[in-house]
Amino acid sequence: MTEVPGGVEGSRAPRVGMYGGTFDPPHRAHLALAEAARRSLDLDRVVFVPAGDPWRKRDQQVTPALLRLELVRALVADLAWAEVSAHEVDHDGPSYTHETLEALIRPGEQWWFILGADALADMPHWRDPQRILALSRLAVARRPDSPDELPPPEVQAALPGIEERLDVVKMPPMDISATEIRRRIASDESTEDLVPPAVRQVIDDLGLYREPRE
Repeated sequence: MTEVPGGVEGSRAPRVGMYGGTFDPPHRAHLALAEAARRSLDLDRVVFVPAGDPWRKRDQQVTPALLRLELVRALVADLAWAEVSAHEVDHDGPSYTHETLEALIRPGEQWWFILGADALADMPHWRDPQRILALSRLAVARRPDSPDELPPPEVQAALPGIEERLDVVKMPPMDISATEIRRRIASDESTEDLVPPAVRQVIDDLGLYREPRE
């Protein structure tokens, strides 16, 4: 595991971060993590990848992929260092991170997969996680409530060598959840502190999250 305090100097290959997720909806904490990873790892760009068919959430109600793609595009529209890939949305069937990395990585590039500590804990249950580690390093957010040890011992046991492929990204404390955002919208409450205005505008234009989810 590497604790990354700042930028990396000197000539180097293009450095790219991939940030995948359901983004239902995307919010300020997503932006904060992407920006923290960009700065600490000296990334040239961050590619946001909304999940097309998030198979780990088959038991949950999820907003259609094309609508979530539109929300993510609104989230990063004004950021020169960010872009959005529709690869998983355009792909038929479940979204698997290792397949997305294989499709997006170009020769000579260095890639990081950006994720939170909660996603890291779940990673042993993903499809072919060792392939993810072979294709990219991990940029893992360390928040105040993160485990003291990253990766946790149980993840190290399940994925030997993962600690050598992991860079910790320090994150400011941000208590934001998509569940709370959806609740506020359904209750006609303000989301100004949670969601950028451009994203909220698209949510309102599309009439999303007006009904509470069970």
